[in-house]
Amino acid sequence: MFNIVLVEPRIPQNTGNIARTCAATGCRLHLVRPMAFEPTDAKLKRAGLDYWQYLNVAYYDGLDDFFNKTASPDARYHYATTKAPHIYTEVQYRDNDYIMFGREDAGLPEELLYAHEERCIRIPMIEDARSLNLSNAVAVVTYEAMRQIGFENLKNLGQLTKFHW
Repeated sequence: MFNIVLVEPRIPQNTGNIARTCAATGCRLHLVRPMAFEPTDAKLKRAGLDYWQYLNVAYYDGLDDFFNKTASPDARYHYATTKAPHIYTEVQYRDNDYIMFGREDAGLPEELLYAHEERCIRIPMIEDARSLNLSNAVAVVTYEAMRQIGFENLKNLGQLTKFHW
């Protein structure tokens, strides 16, 4: 299982979409406060649809609290940012890695990024684009990490409703 970390999310619909991605992939969602909405926000719940029952979510009171509670000798953190020197596909993801994403309007703190340059990852895009939508970026990186471990524990065959493969 991977850990998806949202630091100070601002848009409840993005967080709801990300929660649905986490539920569908078995990833744990970590939400770092302050958030611009409450976990009970109707927009958040609506975007996550009926997937909340499958979600494993943890809340933290700031980055210090998050790192204090998740630190371990084998913990690996990846920092997604448009400013990164490495492409997200260059990483060899491992089970239980933390993939961190910052606020929609500011990203992750630059001090954090600067201190961990070797773990900063980005999704390539055209020069004039500021960034992808946060929920899209999380899905792109999450599914690359899942692909690398062979989509372990995920259903890999769908069924038609009127016919059978």
